[in-house]
Amino acid sequence: MDRTYERQLPVSSLTIARFVDNISSREEVDQAEYYLYKFRHSPNCWYLRDWTIHSWIRQCLKYDAQDKALYTLKNKVQYGIFPDNFTFNILLDCFIKQNKYEDRDCHWNSLSSSSRALFAEYNAMSVVTEIMLQESFDEFSTQLLSLYVLYQYLATKSEHTWEEERNLGASLLLTGLKQTSTVGFSSQLYGYAFLGKVELNKGLRAVYNLMPLMWTPGYLNRALQVMENVASSSGDSKICKEAIDALETILQSVLEAKPGPESTEEVKELEQKSQCAESEETEQSKAPEYYSRFKELYSKLHSLGKVESESPLTLTTQLVKEKLPACEVEDIAKHEQKLKEWEQEQALLIERERELREKAKQEMEARKLAKASA
Repeated sequence: MDRTYERQLPVSSLTIARFVDNISSREEVDQAEYYLYKFRHSPNCWYLRDWTIHSWIRQCLKYDAQDKALYTLKNKVQYGIFPDNFTFNILLDCFIKQNKYEDRDCHWNSLSSSSRALFAEYNAMSVVTEIMLQESFDEFSTQLLSLYVLYQYLATKSEHTWEEERNLGASLLLTGLKQTSTVGFSSQLYGYAFLGKVELNKGLRAVYNLMPLMWTPGYLNRALQVMENVASSSGDSKICKEAIDALETILQSVLEAKPGPESTEEVKELEQKSQCAESEETEQSKAPEYYSRFKELYSKLHSLGKVESESPLTLTTQLVKEKLPACEVEDIAKHEQKLKEWEQEQALLIERERELREKAKQEMEARKLAKASA
């Protein structure tokens, strides 16, 4: 490939696929990363095949290079790594199982049990964030694994940066919207609560910028709407008390917050973004109304018996145990069908490559004959 690049000739998708498929050591993983980057920035970047992405993730996990898999996934624009749901699930499964604290390497062994758990959950959370950014919560198995990771992360880490709260909120919301169960509604409420907090503290733009979210204000209002929908529904779905408590804590913090002194630079920035500031001020002024509605809805949910005392993590763990085995069987069947399609596509590409090589060989021989006769 180096010679091909040096001669400024295009590298085919088959060439990069063969290189990734034939990785046989950790060192070759590093080399493949370099060539994936080069291919992504070449004229043929559009043609990185799905099976190459799947093979790359599998090879990273096989040769204990999870860091490379995660790095290329987070820098997907630079490497072209956009996995399908099955590949995402494999990566999630790997990081979840790291919580069993199996011996991995010297660095891993030197970590304490709590540090190992946090490290694994951070990596798993990073994968869920990428699934959220790519809006790939289509498969039920991916939803279950993602929710399990999200609630494990929340149970392990109590304090978060606003970026983490935004990513948590968006992931919980988008996953929760796919389900109409207690876990689904609780996730929606949790998600809207986190996003509403970011909206009030950092502005609406901080919520939707580079995120698959709406750019209209009122995320806390949408959280209350979830409570209202569950209260008025005829089904047996509930909302977990943990999610309700999280929303209440956020609403109380808004009511108790006192505006601090603003610097000259902050004043200028607010003047430049007057429209945004007005929408945020409107949301801030609605906080008492929101809290009053919250109290009414919570009382209504409680009287209807629609407040779930079990934590979302407990309910999600139960769902994983009950539903995931059947989902895995279905996912494997779908993947096997996809493998057949990939093999057919690869066979066509190999045949086309053979024809092009034969044609190039004939043209070269014709040029040699013409040169000899001249």
